[in-house]
Amino acid sequence: MRNSTDYSPLYRSFIGFDHLASLIDKASQPGKQSSYPPYNIELLAENQYRITMAVAGFSEEDIDIESKDNGLIIVGTKQTTANSKQENESSPRHFLHQGIAERNFERKFQLGEHVKVIGAFMENGLLHVDLEREIPEALKSRKIAINGKSLLNGNS
Repeated sequence: MRNSTDYSPLYRSFIGFDHLASLIDKASQPGKQSSYPPYNIELLAENQYRITMAVAGFSEEDIDIESKDNGLIIVGTKQTTANSKQENESSPRHFLHQGIAERNFERKFQLGEHVKVIGAFMENGLLHVDLEREIPEALKSRKIAINGKSLLNGNS
């Protein structure tokens, strides 16, 4: 059973926030996205974030990262070479327990306004994607000095 929330009051009292309401509605719907691979989202500083994903068994060549339209898509595709196929066919692996998943994945993240991907790196089986919110100068607050006279038309 799904609890649905009526966001119509947002539409009539907040102008220009309809996009936010649709994002909340979309996030509250049960999605098809699996929990693999596990990940963390970390706040490093006021405007800096890091997504860390556990990608054991994947190399840098197996992972594609794309940032597009306020979204981030991370895709892991396990590459199989002709040599590894031949090795696996000649000596098949017999697991007593297989707890390390090496299956392909696609993970999507919705990024906030002005959040940009600034880099990615792998370390000890973990993929780190660094993000930063770059607020344009026009949107930053600024201090207004009181200088005693109007700057319009040279009036005091």
